[in-house]
Amino acid sequence: QVQLVESGGGLVQAGDSLRVSCTATEHAYMSYTMAWFRQAPGKEREFVAYISSNGRNVYYLNSVKGRFTISSVNTKNTVVHLRMTMLEPEDTAVYYCAATLTRSLTDVRNELNYDYWGQGTQVTVSS
Repeated sequence: QVQLVESGGGLVQAGDSLRVSCTATEHAYMSYTMAWFRQAPGKEREFVAYISSNGRNVYYLNSVKGRFTISSVNTKNTVVHLRMTMLEPEDTAVYYCAATLTRSLTDVRNELNYDYWGQGTQVTVSS
């Protein structure tokens, strides 16, 4: 049973930085393709960032490019961070970690391509 656990959310002010983390159950021989999504109140969940199973490729939502950085601390992507800087009130949302053992995705932004999800962590940015 694959489990994803997010941590690190909180309340910050606009312009501040915050890091959220995702810890996944280690797979015996495969690495995860990982992504972060977020859902703001009254809005649909949206893609934020992606890291490939080999850690070499990353992809971001346009509005977070240059401000957010996704990274992995090991080759299996069992611990993935999302470093968020220059936070804006519009970044307020519940942030979800998502994973799949599929290496090549047709669309990394599509949540249907991810098989495992965490419970989410709240990030609130005050103005």
